[in-house]
Formats: sequence, structure tokens, C-alpha cells
Amino acid sequence: MDIPLLEDLGDLSGRRVLVRCDFNVPMAGGAITDDLRIRAALPTLRYLLDAGAEVTACSHLGRPKGAPDPAFAMDPIRERLSELAPGVSLLENLRFDPGETGNDPAFVERLVEGQDAYVNDAFGASHRAHASVVGPPRHLPSAAGRLLAREVEVLGGLRESPKRPFVGIMGGAKVSDKLGVVEALLDVVDELIVGGGMCFTFLAARGASVGSSLLEEDMIETCARLLDSGAPIRLPIDLTALGPGGRIGDPSAGGEVRQAGTSLPDGWMGLDIGPGTAVEFCDLIAEARTVLWNGPMGVFEDPRFAAGTRTIAEAVADCRGFTVVGGGDSAAAARQFGVFDRMDHVSTGGGAALELIERGDLPGLAALRGDA
Repeated sequence: MDIPLLEDLGDLSGRRVLVRCDFNVPMAGGAITDDLRIRAALPTLRYLLDAGAEVTACSHLGRPKGAPDPAFAMDPIRERLSELAPGVSLLENLRFDPGETGNDPAFVERLVEGQDAYVNDAFGASHRAHASVVGPPRHLPSAAGRLLAREVEVLGGLRESPKRPFVGIMGGAKVSDKLGVVEALLDVVDELIVGGGMCFTFLAARGASVGSSLLEEDMIETCARLLDSGAPIRLPIDLTALGPGGRIGDPSAGGEVRQAGTSLPDGWMGLDIGPGTAVEFCDLIAEARTVLWNGPMGVFEDPRFAAGTRTIAEAVADCRGFTVVGGGDSAAAARQFGVFDRMDHVSTGGGAALELIERGDLPGLAALRGDA
């Protein structure tokens, strides 16, 4: 993807540069609990500072409803940023103004006023046609920051020239949320592993009884079509299930936990892949030269149903091929199970990563190319 890079901005000495970052960090009690997204922007910010630029960062935080809200103020992020990148100023939460999500030209003009150049380093927001993402390139010389450029290089490479065998791992709750990326991956992967809640709709399409497991009945026909096409889809061969009366996340509520096949009795809920499935999936991962993992294999937040996701996370970390984690819950699982630092690339944007793989482009990238 031919997007302009920082070097294309030329001499930046004395120039004022607006940088769209993704500082949408997790917070608790007004404090940052994980500053990874702030640290991820440092290579870009330091390049600009070292080049003599006057740098202003901007970002959203949370989902304020187009008006100032103290719960989503940028003060904690501004304080941490001042420690990591002294000299960089930070605007208030972009989403305090309805013009951000509404892509209001007047809001764009206020953003770019007094600026000489623009850098998009917010991969996690680049699938949104919001004012700060698609507006500034219409007014200013613009480029991709280091983080954005790396995401495009890695994820674009999965579509265009992966080393083979290429194994995709898809989990999460719903087929409908990931149908587009599943279909896109089936064009390029050698094997597509399907786990998590979405596997039950595929299993139902094969005629299995899924009990009280998550099921999208309106997607059964679509899943049957994909399976009948001969696509290389690998489904679980066994499950870990919770019996009637049990509650997710509350072991004290009772409810039997049992290993089962792929057909479950009424009242039973599949909440993780079983050990036999984990072994089979790990064998595929071990032979891969490229792996993309997006989505957990079960409700890993509940320790009774964490084994499948933990095993897959460790298998991806152990794989000698190039391993990519598609952000979101997969990144959280990798961190929880202590393998985050053993992945070759962990995307900073779950939704953006999936959309880039599915569509091959994002509104933020099109804007940098002058196509938006």
C-alpha cells in the first residue's frame, strides 16, 4: 500500500505537526492500567521531536457522547505522555466535540489551524471515517507514523505474500461479526482454525446438537455453505461444557464442568475447546510458517474455561513461523498467559486489523493517499 511515510514530510525543523494517536488506554479509578498504546507512539513522536518539530498529539478516549465528560478527560494520559515524551502537547479528548465522529469539516478546520503537517499513527482508529482521521490530509502534507506503517506492512503482507503453510485462528463470539474476514482469510490461508463461541454455529451446520451454547440460527445456512465449499476449516472435535445451573464466571454457583464431544445435551453450554481439539490445533500451528490469531477459544476469563485459549496462546508463542496477534481479546489473553512478548507482532487495533485483512484498505489509509 503506497502511503507516505515520515521521511516524505521533508525538513521538519520549526514546523508544527499534528499527530493523531490512539491513546484509548484502559483506565480504572481515573488511573491508566496499561500504557502500551502510549508507548507504542513513542518512535513516531521522538522522530518528530528529534527533527525539530513542534508536536501536538490528539486522541479519543472512551465513548463520551459528543460533550465534555470528566470521566474521559485526557489529564492522566497527558501526565504520562509528559514523562515519556517531554515536549509533546496533547489536545483534549477529540470525542468531546460531536464534529469528531460526525466528520464535520468545521471541526477539521479547527484541528488543523496553525499546523504545518499531519501524521496518522492511530491504526486502531483508522477504520473510522472520523474527522481527525480522514480530514487533515485534505489540508496538510501528511504521512503515516511508524506504528501505522508497521501495521500496514505486517497485515498487508498476510494478504499478499505469507510464508506457507499459513494458519489462521479465529475465535470470539459471533460468526456474523467476523464473516467478512473469515471469507477473506479462506482465500489465502492453508488452514483456518475456528473456536470460541462462533464454532457452535458451524457445528450446528454439520448437524451437531449444541445445547444451550451460543448459536446464531440465521447464520447456520452461511456456515453450511462455507463447509460444503471444501474450504480448509478446522472445527473442534471435543468441548469443555458447563451443565445446567452453572454460571459463567461464578464457580460457586455450581454446575458440573465436563469434557464432551461436539454434540451437547439440552441445558449444557460449550465454553471452551476440549483437550483433544487443543492437541489437534497445536499440531497445525507447530507446522505453520505464518500464523494469524484473532479471538479466544473459550471464556478464558473464567479459569474453568481458560485451558483451550492458554494452550493455543502458548502454541502460537512456540511456533517458529511468523506470528501475528490481531489485537483485542487475543492480545489480552496473550498478556494474561505470559506470552505477549513472544509474539512477532501484536496489533494495536483489533477492529482495524480485521477490516484491513478483509478489505485491503482503511479510510485512514485512503485519506493519506489522497483517495478519500
